[in-house]
Amino acid sequence: MLSRRLVAAAVAGLLVTTAGHALAADKKVVAVSIPAADHGWTAGVVYHAQAAAKELNAAFPDVEVIVKTSPSAAAQVSALEDLSAGRNLDALVILPYSSEELTTPVKTVKDSGTFVTVVDRGLNDPTIQDLYVAGDNIAVGKTTAKFLVDKLGGKGNLVVLRGIPTVIDDERIKGFEDGIKDSELKILDIQYANWNSDDAFKLMQDYLAKYPQIDAVWANDDDMLLGVLEAVKQSGRTDIKYALGGNGMKDVVKKVIDGDPMTPIETPYPPSMIKTAMYMTVANLIGQAPVRGAVKLDAPLITQANAQEYYFPESPF
Repeated sequence: MLSRRLVAAAVAGLLVTTAGHALAADKKVVAVSIPAADHGWTAGVVYHAQAAAKELNAAFPDVEVIVKTSPSAAAQVSALEDLSAGRNLDALVILPYSSEELTTPVKTVKDSGTFVTVVDRGLNDPTIQDLYVAGDNIAVGKTTAKFLVDKLGGKGNLVVLRGIPTVIDDERIKGFEDGIKDSELKILDIQYANWNSDDAFKLMQDYLAKYPQIDAVWANDDDMLLGVLEAVKQSGRTDIKYALGGNGMKDVVKKVIDGDPMTPIETPYPPSMIKTAMYMTVANLIGQAPVRGAVKLDAPLITQANAQEYYFPESPF
């Protein structure tokens, strides 16, 4: 597992040492296919992808980076067809809208000789990808769980909000459950809220009506955390000591910076991973050493002491 800093340093080093070779090479075309900004995290993905494309196109005139967003899996399939029609793609960086529907279309692109980098949501056939970049979802859950075990003295009642039925969500829940299994923390209820603030608000209202004593809430995702916090605020309940999320949303990181007692920590699952993937892909195209394999970005605990380095106020997420 590579840390965020080590990955950044490695990519920066590759790009610096290979910049002089870029002008002498043929034009390289890198297509970037990502979901449209349908919630906070994907808005962050779009922001960082567009920023990386601008930086790379400016730094390397013989590299053309094209970013295309898609509002659905079907639209992303069409986008891949459009991107590959009439041009040779040297590389494709893709964050699939869904694994199942994008696996075959990406394989078609791969079979034409394109270098494929997959971000976050893996394909059903992992042999298609040359490079895979993702966060550590199990660590997001486990790191949060360990914090609660420590701060609650190993005892207490919890409620949990899940996202949607995906591998990502399953991994986060597994990490959290593994993190509390040797304690006396008890999960009173665990239901899906679709990584949506409004749905989380309604579900948290149900939890509050159903359970008279809740020591902590884990919302699994920061969009849902905002709904949870609003429901707790409106309820006037004082028994809830902690309400935590995950992903690194700037509003939540700011709470950590400000020393918010209910949300004093955060765990990152940064949408900027798309930027890391794009830089590594370009480094592979113009560098002297191949970049292959899987890169899993770590998920350290974000506290008031280190929160500033995870705070991107200009990002939409």
